Amino acid sequence: MSHRVAKSAYKDLEERLNRFPQGTPPSETLYKILSLLFSEKEAEWVAQLPIKPFTVKTASRIWRLSLSESEKILDKLAGRAILLDSMYHGVKQYVLPPPMAGFFEFSMMRTRHDLDQKLLSELFYQYINIEEDFVKDLFLGSETRLGRIFVQEEVLSRDNLVSILDFEKASHVIETASHIGISMCYCRHKKAHLGTACDAPMDICMTFNNVANSLINHQFARRVEISECMDLLHQAYQYNLVQCGENVRNKVSFICNCCGCCCEAMIAAKKFGMLHPVQTTSFIPKINTEKCTGCGKCLKVCPINAIDWELANNENETDKKVRINQEICLGCGICVRECPNQSITLEKRKEEIITPVNSVHRIVLMAIEKGKLQELIFDNQALASHRAMAAVLSAILKLSPVKRLMASQQMKSIYLDKLLSRL
Repeated sequence: MSHRVAKSAYKDLEERLNRFPQGTPPSETLYKILSLLFSEKEAEWVAQLPIKPFTVKTASRIWRLSLSESEKILDKLAGRAILLDSMYHGVKQYVLPPPMAGFFEFSMMRTRHDLDQKLLSELFYQYINIEEDFVKDLFLGSETRLGRIFVQEEVLSRDNLVSILDFEKASHVIETASHIGISMCYCRHKKAHLGTACDAPMDICMTFNNVANSLINHQFARRVEISECMDLLHQAYQYNLVQCGENVRNKVSFICNCCGCCCEAMIAAKKFGMLHPVQTTSFIPKINTEKCTGCGKCLKVCPINAIDWELANNENETDKKVRINQEICLGCGICVRECPNQSITLEKRKEEIITPVNSVHRIVLMAIEKGKLQELIFDNQALASHRAMAAVLSAILKLSPVKRLMASQQMKSIYLDKLLSRL
């Protein structure tokens, strides 16, 4: 009987997670992951929490516990990076982040003794890399992507430097962040427990702004200054790591420095490349065939195998040249950096890359595309007057006419129709 009750608590938590645009497809493996990260009682509590940020007072009302009891529970969860906490106008607010980039990753961003991280690594590998439903939903479930690639700025030409926008530069994210945290790479840490990690730097995962501050306060990241973070960025360049960050223009919350062998985003790009599971940069490499000697170094360093041989004459392998598959190329610039003859350069892509303004804008777009917008608006546990409601509606009003129509159709709301009709 107790086993069925526990299952029920974790089932409720699973359903709560699936109200967010980023889902967690149910499986026995997911149940095992959640039971490692949450006690049965914690699963019951968290399943009742709003999608949007909330205060102790909101949690107290939902749980029917005193303010002090509720705050103790919330702070304990934040202390394990299950929840993120931050101050807004002097009031502490909490939010349950999605699994990725969120509490799945946070659980592996430092060495812990309160958790069996080897078992957790095995379960993550099973759930993400073997079962694949989660990773397909994560990277392919909506037109708007969770992550985007940053170009390696050191390889940009003078003309490229003039044309690149600030939000396209990892250096700009670092230089404008209110807080910067450095943590252990979730992907390589997980692979280390499986015995298959590469030799790329481990302590190089970057978080920014409020997310970083919460992780720093609970010892899941160490605080660094701009200069040290820039040094780590250049170290990542030297190891040919790809910078994959949150797909927003303002207040980017994370930049991962990804290898092609361990990191989930790069593995997804290899498997589903033509579907663009990660948003590319606005650049694309071009090979000068006259200068190319066919050394093949670019093939070896490409993190997603987007470069291959092309034979000019099938009977004469000495005529082979390298070819870049532009359908899957991320535009990271690693091949440009490693070409010994400078025969590869970056050019602007012909198609325009559209990047959401901020996290709310991205989440609203993903919710519309997944048919889950009503979950963000009509969150039964959050007050309609909450500032998050205003932020969501503001993001909707800034959408294209087509997206606004999709939003209106999903909402079936006279109130929203009236707002949209004024534009």
